[in-house]
Amino acid sequence: MRVLALDTTTADGSVAIVNDEGVLIERLGDRTRSHTERLPNDLMTALAAVGVTLRDVDLFAIVAGPGSFTGLRTGIATMQGLALVGGKPMVAVSAVDVLCTAASIDAPPGGIVGAWMDAHRREVFSALYRVGEGSPYDPESLTEVEAATVGEPLTTLARWQANDVVPSVLAGDGATLYGDLAGRVTRVMPHPLLAPIAGRMAIARAARGLAVPPTLVLPIYVRRPDVEVTRDARRAADSAALRVASGQASET
Repeated sequence: MRVLALDTTTADGSVAIVNDEGVLIERLGDRTRSHTERLPNDLMTALAAVGVTLRDVDLFAIVAGPGSFTGLRTGIATMQGLALVGGKPMVAVSAVDVLCTAASIDAPPGGIVGAWMDAHRREVFSALYRVGEGSPYDPESLTEVEAATVGEPLTTLARWQANDVVPSVLAGDGATLYGDLAGRVTRVMPHPLLAPIAGRMAIARAARGLAVPPTLVLPIYVRRPDVEVTRDARRAADSAALRVASGQASET
């Protein structure tokens, strides 16, 4: 099976082509240009570099979030379009799952691994998993200890310590950014290229019947988009103003 994998959860992101034997090519994106400017050219360039065309791709893999809202939408839409044209399925994986998979590769069975992605606002997207047996890319190789969430690094770390689930390895750009906190209790792994790992995870998931039609792939936000928060706040304010106006009208 040949997989074209894309990550747009961070400003740079990455592209990879993977098959059953391993990674054929992996490339870090250029963060000085937006994903909209770089796609789909980054994908086409990677395919050409290994002598592969879109017709040769069997499966499309996307890191669906959390991350930059614009990046997620751009990446997912690009891969959906390519997959629909070729009539091929997709596999979507969470960025924190990919990071925990990377952290688990050298971790012993039974150990705890975690992910910290920079969520900005001095927060991190985080998750915890327990390492199992078998290939790290298999979906059953990790058991969820704490689902993906968002919060302040210090609060997150304190919660883990209180529950005695501090990871032996913590991966991601958030772990690097807040290494002064994380490094006191755990080993920090810098943010790896996510696309090649996602591609290998996608092969394992497709083998278990977990590939889906492109139209079923949705972003994994974890935190609500700002536009939704602003919209709901405006609606609440308008509703409150309407109630006040109605009350004043009834009094007169």
